[in-house]
Parts: sequence; structure tokens; C-alpha cells
Amino acid sequence: MNTKINSILDFIKNMGWRYVGFRIWHLFQMKTGLFIKKFPAAPAHKSFISLQEWKDAKIPFFIESREEIKLDKNLNVDLEVRFRESVNNNITFFNSQQFQLKRETQWSVNPSNGYKYDTSKHWSQIADLSKEAGDIKFVWEKARFSFIYDILRYDYHSGKDQSAFILGEIEDFIDKNAINLGPQYKCSQEISLRVLNWTYALHYYKNSPALKDSLFDKIMNSIYWQLHHVRNNIHFSRIAVRNNHAITESLTLYLSGLLFPFIPETKKWSEDGLKWFEQEVDYQIYDDGTFLQYSMNYHRVVVQLLTWGIRLNDLNGLRFKDSVYKKAQLSLNFLDACLDEKSGKLPNYGSNDGALFFKFTDRDYRDYTSQLDDLRMALSVQAVRPSESFAWYGMNNPVLIARNQPEITQFKAGGYYIINEKHSKTFIRCGAYQDRPAQADNLHLDIWIDGDNYIWDCGSYKYNTEQKFLDHFMGTQGHNTVTVDGKDQMKKGGRFIWYYWVKKANAILNKPGYYTFNGTIDAFRHLGTIKHNRTVIKKPEIHNWKVEDSVTGKSNKIMTQHWNVNPLLKEKVTFAARDEYDNIISPNIEKKWYSSYYGVKEESIAISFSTTTSVINTQISIKP
Repeated sequence: MNTKINSILDFIKNMGWRYVGFRIWHLFQMKTGLFIKKFPAAPAHKSFISLQEWKDAKIPFFIESREEIKLDKNLNVDLEVRFRESVNNNITFFNSQQFQLKRETQWSVNPSNGYKYDTSKHWSQIADLSKEAGDIKFVWEKARFSFIYDILRYDYHSGKDQSAFILGEIEDFIDKNAINLGPQYKCSQEISLRVLNWTYALHYYKNSPALKDSLFDKIMNSIYWQLHHVRNNIHFSRIAVRNNHAITESLTLYLSGLLFPFIPETKKWSEDGLKWFEQEVDYQIYDDGTFLQYSMNYHRVVVQLLTWGIRLNDLNGLRFKDSVYKKAQLSLNFLDACLDEKSGKLPNYGSNDGALFFKFTDRDYRDYTSQLDDLRMALSVQAVRPSESFAWYGMNNPVLIARNQPEITQFKAGGYYIINEKHSKTFIRCGAYQDRPAQADNLHLDIWIDGDNYIWDCGSYKYNTEQKFLDHFMGTQGHNTVTVDGKDQMKKGGRFIWYYWVKKANAILNKPGYYTFNGTIDAFRHLGTIKHNRTVIKKPEIHNWKVEDSVTGKSNKIMTQHWNVNPLLKEKVTFAARDEYDNIISPNIEKKWYSSYYGVKEESIAISFSTTTSVINTQISIKP
């Protein structure tokens, strides 16, 4: 009982009473039906502006219409294949696996398990975590309408008008998802993205005969009530979630005043959204450019949103406060330092839910270069590589520059340490948690050589799945660091909750001839007072890493060092480990799992070394 009480008190101390109080109030509104009154089902239809009046208003947007895009047409086979798949409702989920959807249930069925949600239920009565329903992200994926960008690009490059299909999909969604009913109104971030993506489609097809007055009016009514929902539920993301959801929703509210000035309420929504967006950017992006979710992909989510906000402000002759631009540039500095130039990828570090909202190129989801350059262009009209995406944001004539990748980079606020050499990248995480952690992965080490990730982070897989997979992907064993007695660095609670956060961490990376990293964390507080120190020593341009892990305060508990290895490259990697007394430690080799894309498991090789002593010295040698 005392252990449980201590865990709860630790959680309250970490999250704060404001969070706890809000969660109780939010649950009360759910259980008592107050949300049903606050978010009415089948509300009165609202009309604001005619289609012709909207066209005549010439509201600033990235593009005037499909006819005005300034981009050479170049239809490639990959884009044509993706287009054919999309129009046949063979939809790519999370930028990886495909599902053949039935049109009559495409917005209500989880295609991974066939579960059908009740679209007559108020959204507040639908559970977002259900063993029977499975991962709710699967029913949301198509409904955020990010799939339309492949179709818009095909339309442009082929010259074959797809307006009837895209506008038909929007109308089908509206007809089958009554306002505030069903799973599609459960998440305000999903609603926000849907509104932004519909807005892009409307501008692109502004002059299409398929966009009729009655359909335009129908879409505007839906957009109004979806924005109304976001505004009236915004504090859930700002207080209970406080991550990229809050940035997405507050930005959408701000943009509502720029994109839909004819809706009276958007003036106030926009004022509030601007205030909250600037607050969230200030809070969530640390002063060294790292991000509070400790996730590369969620940081890219913010990069995409910053690009939308900065570009639309520019087009309207407006400007955010200076700190937004500063944090945007610092984000680029951090992500540039972490990026592998040859592959365009970043370490598969942190939560990776497959999010890529606005895909304007053929580059793979794991390739971050386009989105980073989109923001760079919005900030300074500079880019590392030319990209088709610039034209879709209404930008052109980039000044090409080299990516800034210092040899040694330390991001102490977020806790990241990076060595960039000509052929290799060494990435180390060592940081105290100021904000809620998602994975127990401190002192993780990632190794890249010539674009290949030899020793990797296993990723996320799914947020709602079997316990053994959650333990692996979210827990310490799925990262290249140390467990004690088989336990994670922090104590796992329900879903996205960890108790006993790592609150003390110190590290330094320098080059006194050799690259030398030394970092210490206070961890395993649920097991006692335990410190884990990791030293990494590497000779420049030589593919050998000496790693010493020492753990103090563990008594006779077993210490295990974990390495997750790319199975395609395992023959090129050699480990040699010894304990505190220079005794050889035999490796334990298992087949485990890796997830480069959300919802997809691949094979990974897990190599571990265990000892009852307090030290493990390991030599890692790689022959590319």
C-alpha cells in the first residue's frame, strides 16, 4: 500500500495539482453528461459566405489555386502508384502499411482488427483506450485527410482533375460523421488537422466545377462546428496533455481568423489561439532547441506547424513575437545536428507515431530533409536541398547552403550529445526530465556509419498493444542502455505514465584527442538510490567505441547492458564485454523487435551482458 501511495504522490509532484484538478474536472464532465450539452450533436446549420464571395475575397493562402502553382510538371511512377492506391481506397497508414478500406465504413472501422465504432454515440462516451477496439489511431488515420497530398500532387503533375474525388471524400466524411458524434470527434488535434487539410483542398480546387455552392456551404458549416469543438476543448491539450497537440490546436485556432475571417467567432478564437500558440512554443521548445516530448518525430510535427504559421503570417503581413522565430531556428539547429546527411534520417528516438501531416514530396517518411528545409525557407529563404514542397507553400528561389553539423554538439537542456564525423554519427541521450517522459531510455547510444543505423533505438510500435511489446518498446530494454534486476530506469504506470522520473543528470562531451563522453543519471529510484554512469570513448575516424557502464547503490542486484542491433548489419558488429574484475561476460543473444514505422514490427537482434558486479566494460567494433 505504501508503495502505491508513494507512486501516486510522486506522480502528483511531477505533474502538479493544476493537472490533477483538471483531469478530475474533465472526468466529471464526461461521466455526468456535461460534455453532451457543451458539445451539441446535430447543431443548427450555419451559413457564412457564398462560394463566389469567398473567391472574390482572395484570402491569402500558400497557393491561389491549382492554376497558379509555379512548379515544373514531372509525373513519376511512384506518385502514380500511390495515387492509384489511394483512389482505390488502399490507404497507407502511418506512412508504411496499407489497408484496403470499405467505403461504407472507412471512417468508422479500425482496419487492423475490424472493430466498428458506434457513430451514433457522443464522442465523450467513446473510450480512446479499449482492448476490444484496439488502437484508436487506426480509425483516425484516413480521417485527418493527410492522404490528399499525393492526390493533389498527382492531379497537378498529370493534369488530370481529381476534384470530384477529393471533394467527394470530404462530403462523405461530413455525411457519415454527424457533428460531435463518433470517434472522429474524440481528438481535437485530429479535428484541427482535418480542418487544415480541407482548407488546402478548397484553395487548390477553388475554380473547379465540382466545388458547388451547396457543397461549399456544407463544408463551411462542418468547419465551423469542428473549430467550435477545438475551441471548447482546448484546455484538455493545454493542461492535461501539453505537447504537440496543444501547439496544433492553438495554431489552428489562430489561423481560423486568417483563413475564415467571415466567421464572426474566429476573431476571438484567433486572438486566444495566438496567445496560446506563442506560449506553447516558448514552453515546449527548450532554450537549446530541443523539444519537451523527447521525440524526433514529434519535433518534426512542430516543425511542420511552425512552417504553416510563419508562412501564413508572412502572406498576411503579420508576425509572431520574436521568440517563435528564435525557437524555430534553434529547432533546426538541433535537428540538423542529429540528422544523418547521407540517408536524411534521424535516430528513431522517442515516440514515433507515424505523423507526417503535409507530405509534399516523394521522399520516405523517415527522411526529414524536406520538412526541415520547408521551415528553413519560411525563416530565411535558405535550403540545404531543392524541394518540390517549396512551391506548395508558395515559396521559390532558395539560397542553397550546407547543413550545419558541428563535430561535437551538446544540447544540455534536452540532454543530447552528438559526435559528427565524416563517416559516422554517435548519438547519446543523457538528460533530466523537466516534462513527462514517454520512454525509459536515458544514456541510450545510437551509432550510424555512412547512412546505416548499426546500433539503433527500437522505436514505438503501438501505443495500445500487448504488454510484452509495451515493455520492450517503451521500456529500457528497447534502448541501448542498462537495466537493474530487469527493471526499467523509471517505474511504469498506466498508458503514458511513468513514476520516479530521472530528475538528476549531468554529462559532458569533449575531444582531448579522443572523443570522450561522460554522463551520470540518478535512476531506478523505485529500487533505491542508484546512480548509473556511462563513459564513451572513441578515437576519431576509427569505428571502435569503448563503453564503460558503472552502477552504484544496486547492492547484489543484477546489472544488464542492452544493445539492439540492426539484423542486416549484425555480422559487421562485434561486442566484447568484461566485468569489474576483468572477467569476460558471455553475451545473451535474442531476437526482439524494431519499429521504424508506427504499427509495424520488424526483427531486431538484442544482445545483452549481465553481471552482479558494478561495472561492465564493452568494446564495440564495426567493420562497414
